[in-house]
Amino acid sequence: MRALTWHGKRDVRIDTVPDPKIIEPTDVLVKITSTGICGSDLHLYEVLGPYLEPGDILGHEPMGLVEEVGPEVTALAPGDRVVVPFNVSCGSCWMCDRGLHSQCETTQVREHGMGASLFGYTKLYGQVPGGQAEFLRVPFGNTLPVKVPHGPPDERFVYLSDVLPTAWQAVAYADPPPDAHVVVLGLGPIGDMAARIALHRGARQVIGVDLVPERLARARERGVHTLNVDELGADLGDEVRRLTDGRGADAVIEAVGMEAHGAPVAKAAQQMVGLLPDRLAEKLMSRAGVDRMAAFHAAVDVVRRGGTISVVGVYGGAMDPLPLLTMFDKQVQLRMGQANVRRWVDDILPLLDDEDRLGVEGFATHKLPLEDGPQAYKTFQAKEDGMIKTLLQP
Repeated sequence: MRALTWHGKRDVRIDTVPDPKIIEPTDVLVKITSTGICGSDLHLYEVLGPYLEPGDILGHEPMGLVEEVGPEVTALAPGDRVVVPFNVSCGSCWMCDRGLHSQCETTQVREHGMGASLFGYTKLYGQVPGGQAEFLRVPFGNTLPVKVPHGPPDERFVYLSDVLPTAWQAVAYADPPPDAHVVVLGLGPIGDMAARIALHRGARQVIGVDLVPERLARARERGVHTLNVDELGADLGDEVRRLTDGRGADAVIEAVGMEAHGAPVAKAAQQMVGLLPDRLAEKLMSRAGVDRMAAFHAAVDVVRRGGTISVVGVYGGAMDPLPLLTMFDKQVQLRMGQANVRRWVDDILPLLDDEDRLGVEGFATHKLPLEDGPQAYKTFQAKEDGMIKTLLQP
């Protein structure tokens, strides 16, 4: 089959690789019809190479048609249409029973002290072949795939793999009170969708912060009050306080993570790590703070006293310094973590009807053949051509 594979920093290729096969009796094989490129994929493209090997298949936002099922699969049959959550979770362990699918005890990567395995990611998360490919082996066929109806276009459902549950959890963890002022830092796909969900759930005002004009324009069309940090005449924190009765935001969703701008020293450290031999780079990244922390510091600044910060942007450093004195003094509540995809599916599915209340149809700015994947990564990383969300179609 054809698949998008990692070969080095900023070097992804479409290769011909062996077709996946049924291994366990509860496996299913899925013929992929749509598969997204995620901002987290850019971390692999740019920073996290020490934890990858040439030929690793990327991608964790797929959906498609069931091609084959293992002998113990009873919930699905060939021809069924499914979305594949990015967590590889069993659905029946102690953690999954409590809605913590990203901590699944069956697939935890204990060798590295990490949580549940992920499709298409690094050694830290199990190095499971991903979904930017023509076919994907999916374990736990009775509990993991999300069965969806035939008929509507893929875009109605494909974001159940990651974007929708990640954004939903970001808002749930932010726990804004009724009539809240909510700030969303970063209006990429997750931040954009989190802003939509916060408005849907009753926020009085959502303030979206970014520096990419296309992202800001898109959010404004959905009723978000946008701030371009490159054009602000005032300090971001002062401007947010001006918009929120002088207090700051009740809840802040930090949807930027280690891609944050404005921290040249950390950016240089990331680039230096990428040049080191893999073993040395792994040690440095696992023992040091190499993230750009500008967005997190901004979150601490703009949240009101007694407010909540929900971190959904991905960080990679193990010892990043936090402004704990300020956080303690402001009585900030902090929640974070990988999305527990299966936990939120039942809440989200009713919104994916013909009314399309979250605007999922048309959410992708680009739909491209799988063969165009390498160029799509390059364009997405450079924030060119108005690319915000891309779906690849094998």
